[in-house]
Amino acid sequence: MSKLIAFIAPLLIMVALSCNNAEIGNAKDVNPERIYFDYRISGEEGTDSVTIKLQFRFGGPNGTTLVLEEPSKVELDGVKLLADSSKMTGAFYETFRSAREFTGRHEIVYTDVNNKQYRETFHFNPVTLKAEMPPEITRSDLLFELEGLDRLDYVRILMTDTSFESEGINRLDSVRDGRIMISKKELRNLVNGPIQLDFYKENEQPVKNGTEEGGKVSISYGIKRSFILKRGQDPS
Repeated sequence: MSKLIAFIAPLLIMVALSCNNAEIGNAKDVNPERIYFDYRISGEEGTDSVTIKLQFRFGGPNGTTLVLEEPSKVELDGVKLLADSSKMTGAFYETFRSAREFTGRHEIVYTDVNNKQYRETFHFNPVTLKAEMPPEITRSDLLFELEGLDRLDYVRILMTDTSFESEGINRLDSVRDGRIMISKKELRNLVNGPIQLDFYKENEQPVKNGTEEGGKVSISYGIKRSFILKRGQDPS
């Protein structure tokens, strides 16, 4: 039951926040220095697709989403993005790229109503497992090595089983040289049988070139694996 509550609670919070953020305004009607940049780049292994979603908000990260009108605009690597919207998320600028072709350095250029430009660069690198996992794993310390991370990076680790009673594993780790350790002790939170393992690289930092309101760039990339967890020789 605890796992079910832990799963449902974040969804309720997300829905509540989405409903609050669904308002749409026009960038020309607000103070240009009060516009907050919300840049999100995300991908997942196996899809070869990267989503770039850019939003501009009036008055902070939870503010009204804004539509840009000429001369105001936003470009990714020199290509102008078009506005879209939804009832849940408000106004946004979204595009999709191939992960293989998108690897490397990129630039977002936002132009405000006064033709002032704000340039933001970022790097995108897909993450891979250095060695593939076996289909069955016994209860012992597990070492994983990831490629595509910075020397010091941050990865969220999620491990879930098929039981609602177990707690699973959910933690954000600072990772050095791509090495992640999941201890035998942590595995006590899981029951034997099918296991879903997720690694999410999570990197969020303030924009380097923003308005007085500021903003953030969030980059995430996910890896999913499944295996069978077995007791092994040591039942402890």
